[in-house]
Amino acid sequence: MMNKEIIAWLLKGDVSIQYQTNRDILGFNKPGLRKKIESEGWGMKFLSRRQRNGHWGRGFYQPKWTSTHYTLLDLKNLGIPPKNKAIRETLKIIFKNQKAVDGGINPIGTVQKSDVCINGMVLNYSSYFQVRQEDLMSVVDFLLSEQMSDGGFNCQSNRKGAVHSSLHSTLSVLEGILEYENNGYHYRIKELRKAKLESEEFILMHKLFRSDRTGEIINANFLKLYYPCRWYYDILKAMDYFHFAKRNYDDRMQEALNIIVNKRMSSGQWKVAAMHPGQTHFEMEKAGKPSRWNTLRALRVLRHFEMQTGD
Repeated sequence: MMNKEIIAWLLKGDVSIQYQTNRDILGFNKPGLRKKIESEGWGMKFLSRRQRNGHWGRGFYQPKWTSTHYTLLDLKNLGIPPKNKAIRETLKIIFKNQKAVDGGINPIGTVQKSDVCINGMVLNYSSYFQVRQEDLMSVVDFLLSEQMSDGGFNCQSNRKGAVHSSLHSTLSVLEGILEYENNGYHYRIKELRKAKLESEEFILMHKLFRSDRTGEIINANFLKLYYPCRWYYDILKAMDYFHFAKRNYDDRMQEALNIIVNKRMSSGQWKVAAMHPGQTHFEMEKAGKPSRWNTLRALRVLRHFEMQTGD
């Protein structure tokens, strides 16, 4: 397929894919199309599984991936309108009942220490759905208190004494900071911007997937293109973050960009390599098959960085 055919194929997909293709590839903002995500396709399916108590699954974090936490992340990633009434009601319940003594949102209870990675994701979707700044302040405080000396974050830092940041946790926190910044929050914003730059440098220092000490590939799964990504890190997820952050091209991105390009099928599409195991509400796409999600994400990444490098 040529690019025009690929775009036509994307525009035959779920309404969320249609909306993001128009926004990110064609440059058209279509609020009417975005509104349809609430009442059609995947968005409607996710919303229909919300229970009377305001939660999905068995509550905030159980089971993966049908819990409230991961469903809210899925809904955010669809691009559903941020002022959705049901979602905002659920977020009020979370911030009323899940706050831990350390200020984070904690699925276990106030006795246990909060998880950095979870709270990065919480900041991500809560900022998107425009939770009150007062509710987010303690989450921001918690995350900033857990930044590590190498610039990144690790969900084991406050629980098992990790001394080196994790790409998984660092990217989750980066996505949260970016969404917080983009939605106009100002509490500790200068410190968050500094943490963002340092965390981006942590990822780039690893050339997105290599050990900064040996140069070896840290984890072969980092090179696989998953969707949904959940809490896991991979190079397309990281490059999609850099695209949304409007980050300038950096030479240390090039190897990851080359890998993404080389994963393009002869048809011009990208496929889903695999799914992260766990219970789901439904399958948006099938592993091993052409993926509108990964094709859309790869195209917008390549479009952003090709435009910058002039290739």
